Amino acid sequence: MSVPTRAARRDRRRYRVRKKVMGTAERPRLSVFRSNRHISAQLIDDEASNTLAAASTRESGLAAAGGGNIAAAGEIGRLIAERARAAGTTTVTFDRGGNRYHGRVAALADAAREGGLEF
Repeated sequence: MSVPTRAARRDRRRYRVRKKVMGTAERPRLSVFRSNRHISAQLIDDEASNTLAAASTRESGLAAAGGGNIAAAGEIGRLIAERARAAGTTTVTFDRGGNRYHGRVAALADAAREGGLEF
């Protein structure tokens, strides 16, 4: 029996979270993806398979500041909250994507809450 890799363990956590979290048009899923260098967030309506809004540190204005830190994650949280309000959404369900609710993921969530999103 082999030991599962780090990626396999993360995938198992992600699927466990996704069994419970579902996005609708009224309450989309706020999905967070974290890599070593960047972080991104999307508002997803799973019923229609539609992305309502997205924000990433790979965008032109944010890429120069560096994307692998807590400050950049907070900026993405504020930006996704602003774009969600523009799309007509104030309540979301949070999908941490198999990551621990800690560090950059928590900073993004806190900034999104401060920006007006409820979850």
